[in-house]
Amino acid sequence: MRRVAMIACTAAILASTAACSRVRTHQGFILDPVLVSSIQPGLDNRASVERTLGRPTFMGQFNTGEYYYFSRQSRQLAFAEPKPVNQTVLKVTFDKNDVVATVQETGLDKVVSISPEGSKTPTLGREKSFFEEIFGNIGQVGAVGQGGSTADNPN
Repeated sequence: MRRVAMIACTAAILASTAACSRVRTHQGFILDPVLVSSIQPGLDNRASVERTLGRPTFMGQFNTGEYYYFSRQSRQLAFAEPKPVNQTVLKVTFDKNDVVATVQETGLDKVVSISPEGSKTPTLGREKSFFEEIFGNIGQVGAVGQGGSTADNPN
């Protein structure tokens, strides 16, 4: 009986510590340095880049001559925020003839951590009091010369 209790206790401890293990995740493109180095500006075109690297993760919104390949590895402990361990963004730019103009690679140096300021968003402009918010429109709606309707006022 004692042995069964010890095995059950050991199993419970192992199960509870398994939930606290680090979880590694990968998002996006699986980067192969050999394939990336084979893309040569001036030699490759849009079709050869797609054959070599595949379809891009996303294309430029305002400039259709840009391909972006995104890859990120992150680590997370239990319910904590995931922390990026490695990130690569490969930007391939094409000229007017769809020939590769540049190949740029960036890493974790471009990751930005944003921390919000409390529960309010700071805004520019005039601060109004409680009573100004409630009674601020009195006399404004329907007044002549203030953008209101003149159909109610025959003068």
